[in-house]
Amino acid sequence: MAAIDDTSEPDNPVRSTYPSLVEAAWLYQADQVCPEDLPMTAAQALAMGMDTPTLCELAGLPRHADPRDIRDTFEQALEELGIVLPDHHLARRYALRRLATRFTAGEVDLAELASDEWSEMNVETAEKQAFVALLPPCACCIEYTLGLDEAAWEAQLQIAACALVSHPTVGPRFGQKAFLVQNLGLRSRGGH
Repeated sequence: MAAIDDTSEPDNPVRSTYPSLVEAAWLYQADQVCPEDLPMTAAQALAMGMDTPTLCELAGLPRHADPRDIRDTFEQALEELGIVLPDHHLARRYALRRLATRFTAGEVDLAELASDEWSEMNVETAEKQAFVALLPPCACCIEYTLGLDEAAWEAQLQIAACALVSHPTVGPRFGQKAFLVQNLGLRSRGGH
């Protein structure tokens, strides 16, 4: 998992413990996290001070445990912590934007962008459509399906990714107030 921006409210204990679990929940809902990686995410949360019985159980599961058991335990641990799983469609939008962000930051290899999973995504904006349209279905098809040389494709993809990243973000928020609103449904008295 790539690092997330958790610079808001640096002295806040919520900032330091929940982001990895909240982001894991969003990526899990977007089918971007392998079940075998979830026990390590739980172990990291325990090391950061989180502690629930199911989180401990999840951290103790081996990577080769039954994926259904890992998923069930992860979902139960999130529930115990009050972390709500987002809607699948919203989580996919977050994962696509995260992919574009990681690409613009140079954290993603061109071959990692190749996947047919995004072609089936319902895109709502021209920016998402432009980015998704440039993603080839598989790594071996890059030179055959693009009709461009790799440098031209990368330049077009960089432009599309920057356009997508420049729009309002979808996904988890990590400040204490944002965490409480998003995951616990709490609102200020003024309804904001």
